[in-house]
Amino acid sequence: MTQTTGADTPHSPFLAEVKDAVTPRATLLVTGVVILHLLFIASYVGALHDPKPKDVPFGVVAPQAAAQQTVTRLQNLPGDPLTPRALPDTATAREQILNRDIDGALLIDPTGTTDTLLVATGGGRVLAATLENLVTTLEKSEARTLRTIDVAPADRQDANGLSSFYVTVGWCVGGYLCASIMTISSGAGRPTPRRSVIRLAAMALVAIVGGLGGALIVGPILNALPGSITALWGLGALIIFAVGAATLAFQAIFGMAGIGLVILIIVILGNPSAGGALPPPLLPPFWRDIGPALPPGAGTWATRSIAYFNSNDMTASLLVLSAWAVAGIAVTLLATSLRTGGRTTKTPQANKAPQPTKTP
Repeated sequence: MTQTTGADTPHSPFLAEVKDAVTPRATLLVTGVVILHLLFIASYVGALHDPKPKDVPFGVVAPQAAAQQTVTRLQNLPGDPLTPRALPDTATAREQILNRDIDGALLIDPTGTTDTLLVATGGGRVLAATLENLVTTLEKSEARTLRTIDVAPADRQDANGLSSFYVTVGWCVGGYLCASIMTISSGAGRPTPRRSVIRLAAMALVAIVGGLGGALIVGPILNALPGSITALWGLGALIIFAVGAATLAFQAIFGMAGIGLVILIIVILGNPSAGGALPPPLLPPFWRDIGPALPPGAGTWATRSIAYFNSNDMTASLLVLSAWAVAGIAVTLLATSLRTGGRTTKTPQANKAPQPTKTP
């Protein structure tokens, strides 16, 4: 009789080892990681590879006839890079830039050949440079020259105005990592209402400590950002807690898969759309639209407002972050209550030692 080799038998040791090593759960997790890292590449490259200004709020200060003529000309630029508006005077233009209503303004001198561009590098050096290049080209076509004034300059140690983005990313990472660790660490049991309350309270404590730490690092320790330390502390605590509470909510609903969903929302969608490397007017429409609704975008905007714009125009960002925090708390508690039927864990009582029987 012809004997079959071990490799041909259905009970091959190699195949059995492969089957034991490559479990369905491991295959599913690896597949999820592959999908996430491809989405990571697609999101960052897609959002940041080809920056173009689109509908940048822009002011024009000039005598009435010249102002309207310039506004019309700017409105008709190919690709609609600017959304121009006529402003009455220089003071109004400066005020609107500091209020973050516009990103720049052109002051036309009707008596000379040199005009003035107002920008705010605190809102992003890349955007300020883009506006300067665009307006300089237009001025040259009119045989005019341009000087630039920075009305809200980024700190000299804030390279490219990115420190506000980096500290926000750090706060977001602290939020979802701490929440994830509390769930997957050794001894962490299935979520219950009581356990969820404990985790949310721990998350609040982490947020307070982490918010203060981040504010001190970018403030007095590294001098990377100006602005109120107290305001940065409060903002950092809100960002950390909002992301942490959202992470606990996703985990309460989807289990360990919730961590992947948080990475998808915060890292893959949130970071490239946050307006850090490229301010919102330079992002493609999809990324510019979703950025303000996600914690990294709301946090970056608010951090820049504290650092460079006298804390102006922060209300919408704070409401977004508060909504994530409140929704995270509500969903976490509701999901765990529905899962357990409202029951809470009880501390098991120690077994009593058997009482010896008395003999008559």
